[in-house]
Amino acid sequence: MFQLFFLNSNWNNGVIMIGIFAIVCITLVSIIINFMMNSKKENKPDNHE
Repeated sequence: MFQLFFLNSNWNNGVIMIGIFAIVCITLVSIIINFMMNSKKENKPDNHE
């Protein structure tokens, strides 16, 4: 019972964890988009040969 009350009363840890999760997700998505853009640029010169 005390643990449930403690989790509901302390929001700082949850906010920090959600913030870190959001930063990691945005970073991973940006890396994937960067790889996709680079692969498209590399395929264009190969088609001209």
